[in-house]
Amino acid sequence: MAAIAIAVSFFVIIVAVAVTSGFRHTIRQGVAAMTGDIRIAPLVSGSSEPVSMPRHIPGEESILALPGVREIVPAVVRAGIVKNGDIVHGVIVRGTERADSTLSVSIPHRLGEITGLGVGDDLTVYFIGEKVRVRKFHITEVHRDLLELDDNLLVYAGIEDMQRLNGWSSEEVSCLDILTGEADPDPLTFAVGTLAEDYYVRSSKQTYPQVFEWLNLLDFNVLIILVLMTVVAGFNMVSGLLIMLLRNISTIGTLKTLGMDNRAVGRLFVRIGAEAVFKGMLIGNALALLFCLVQGTTHLIPLDPENYFVSWVPVHVNLLWILAADAAAFLGILALLWLPSLMVAGIDPAKTVKAD
Repeated sequence: MAAIAIAVSFFVIIVAVAVTSGFRHTIRQGVAAMTGDIRIAPLVSGSSEPVSMPRHIPGEESILALPGVREIVPAVVRAGIVKNGDIVHGVIVRGTERADSTLSVSIPHRLGEITGLGVGDDLTVYFIGEKVRVRKFHITEVHRDLLELDDNLLVYAGIEDMQRLNGWSSEEVSCLDILTGEADPDPLTFAVGTLAEDYYVRSSKQTYPQVFEWLNLLDFNVLIILVLMTVVAGFNMVSGLLIMLLRNISTIGTLKTLGMDNRAVGRLFVRIGAEAVFKGMLIGNALALLFCLVQGTTHLIPLDPENYFVSWVPVHVNLLWILAADAAAFLGILALLWLPSLMVAGIDPAKTVKAD
């Protein structure tokens, strides 16, 4: 029973770590798709018309050379209004380098549900400025955004189409989005800012602080789960070890009579308990990784994106985090196992051997 409790505890710990890592990984990807990990944009001028900046800025090569910077993506971004019959909805049109034909777009799945449009349909978008500009795009793809919220639906278009809409040349863009992959964008933001002094530099954490504060809260919850599961597993193992000690009092007395001291006898029983903990840890890890594989490929467990930003429970197997959680829990349980071993000192060999 103690081994089963250990396996269940490690299963909960690994799943909690994988889900938290999954939320962080998935939400960062979703944010990066909208704003990049770091965005370089023109200083706000207060104009109702979009403001452009050069596609290539001074210091670009130095920015690319910074550790953690993977890519700089030029983009033309503009808010628009989609109308289909009586249905009107706001969108953000992001023009990037695409291989599709002119005036083709990819719309989010949620926008397709709202407007009833799909692949092969035309999408009419109204762009509001000093004068209203209208463009009729052709839908060639329906994608699923990782952060598919009704107030932030992202339509992907060709960068040339958006440049023509704004009356810009091929060397003018709205912003430059920097992708950093797994690297933390915050330390890089300051370095990028010093290399792009004439522009507005902002990290994704600064743009969406509420999202990343929510992720930090998840990290704290996982820490609580790790501590609780370690305590539960530890005390279950302590109970099992106490039963083992009580059932083997005469054996302990015999070992002490043969010359083993209290510390050596205690280490013997702790080693037996550690073997049971290790087996339970392996079983719990195997079941947790199997769950992550199934959930990651099938998205079996859904979520409400209005509350959790994503529509399924995301999982991401970060081996470093998992090994760290395993090591912390294993060492914590071993520390608790020394408690019952202390009763070995109170066992009198003369009494136990005589009674036997």
